[in-house]
Amino acid sequence: MENTNLQNIKNRSMAIREKYRELELQHHGTEWNVEEDALAFLSDAGLVGRLVMSQQGRWPKANTDEELNHKLGECIWWLTVLAERMGIDINEATEYFLDKTENLLGNK
Repeated sequence: MENTNLQNIKNRSMAIREKYRELELQHHGTEWNVEEDALAFLSDAGLVGRLVMSQQGRWPKANTDEELNHKLGECIWWLTVLAERMGIDINEATEYFLDKTENLLGNK
């Protein structure tokens, strides 16, 4: 994945998160903290698991491809938001993981 592509994802993700922050303030008077964002991500990650089971014929739910596509994208969005809110550069974190894993597996 190109760094510029990840940068675009990061910029768009944070703009969307800002709109959610405005809604949180409007409806609840406070912004979600990082822990609440992490719990929301975990909920969506769990839904990805169930949707994958359905898509693979292991759970009785029809027409899951569109919803699975959405939830996969949403999980990437959440990870991008979480990294930014915790001061972690998602580009560097991804490169670090890929480099480390490739070296461990002898792919480099």
